[in-house]
Amino acid sequence: MASSAPMTLPEKILALKAKKAHVRPGEIVEVPVDVAMAHEACAQLIRPFEQMGATEVWDRNKIVIPIDHWVPASSEASAKLHHSIRKFVEKHGLPHFYDIGNHGICHQILVEEGFVLPGDMVTGTDSHTNMAGALGAFAVGIGPTEQAAVFATGDIWLKVPETIKVEVTGTLEFPVSGKDIILEALRQLTTEGGAYKAIEFGGSAIEKLEMYQRFTLSNMTTELGAKAGVIPADGEAIRYLESLPEIKNGRKAHVRDHADLRADKGAKYEKVVTIDGDRLEPLVACPMSPDNVHPVKSTDSGRVDQVFIGSCTNARLEDLRVAASILKGNKVKKGTRLVVFPASTRIYMQALREGIIETITEAGGSFNTASCGACFGGMGGVLDEGEVCVSTSNRNFPGRMGHIKSKSYLVSPATAAVTAIEGKLTDPREFLSGNEARRLAQFAVSGKR
Repeated sequence: MASSAPMTLPEKILALKAKKAHVRPGEIVEVPVDVAMAHEACAQLIRPFEQMGATEVWDRNKIVIPIDHWVPASSEASAKLHHSIRKFVEKHGLPHFYDIGNHGICHQILVEEGFVLPGDMVTGTDSHTNMAGALGAFAVGIGPTEQAAVFATGDIWLKVPETIKVEVTGTLEFPVSGKDIILEALRQLTTEGGAYKAIEFGGSAIEKLEMYQRFTLSNMTTELGAKAGVIPADGEAIRYLESLPEIKNGRKAHVRDHADLRADKGAKYEKVVTIDGDRLEPLVACPMSPDNVHPVKSTDSGRVDQVFIGSCTNARLEDLRVAASILKGNKVKKGTRLVVFPASTRIYMQALREGIIETITEAGGSFNTASCGACFGGMGGVLDEGEVCVSTSNRNFPGRMGHIKSKSYLVSPATAAVTAIEGKLTDPREFLSGNEARRLAQFAVSGKR
């Protein structure tokens, strides 16, 4: 596609969708939506959808409704919420409904079930919809009223954001992971540094990163305040997509259509942040903000009451393999609780086949149904006053996981698993030798020892 000036990757995706040769930061564009997702917030969009006079959705096949927060319903209020969603789905004949028994965290459902391809425009009623950008898409979280308009029309207006480039050089040495990259980006940029910006990742370390870790990066661009987080759809992304059992809506033949989208040479970035992957170490975001980042080795959390391994950030199969491999033959420290929530039913089933559930349970942990779980302080691991949690989630603001005076530390799955054993925040490098770490890194991806 010819353009009059060099563009960043996020700008090129928006230009593609708007059918324009060029877009510039600050410009308002109207673009068609390829995928529109709503989780429990679907219940909140029903009224505005009807108030605007809509009688049917614009395209049944492009709407995805997963139930993921209260799974199964934990109260009369959540049961009522789910009931209203089921009635809306039935009324409009929506085929992509992920109800109890075939459920998962909404962002995982989008990328695991084959809804997102490179170059897509994705909207979702959750701020971490950014996660789908790891597949070379422009994915944004929006409110239920705006999503109601998308459900009715299939279009969205967007202001083209400025782009921040995060360049990660070198090679990560496990147990350093994608979680540590995004925590370092938060340390440098803060939770306000990416406000209504698009974050574009690149560099040799990103090119070597597996998809499960790339999803962690794009997911937590939300904590930077970003509108979107995008990673070019290279060979790793295409292999991931082509390995999926199904690409939805008959688009299997179109996986590679926009896989060549890259930033233009000379593209103008609002800022460039460089991270040296060779020197990166396990990091932790301390209370009470995701940008309060320090090395794990120099951080004292005191006694840890709970370890939470889960959320849309770090509950993929590979994350669970890492945790289970570290826990195997060990026990969770007395006085520390370990709660584990997989990101989807598909992951739950594979964890069952691989013995991951058995390993975690034998170690003294609790393995739960696929859902957001303890992440949002709604169910499955709520914290009391003064309790300390080490979590693989994305947020640790006051009251996020329960009592406003509880504390949450954000880490990688490897750090979380070792912490569960030690009962205090622990650098996983103290637990894993170099050879063990390399074997574990390979096992995480292949499932083969």
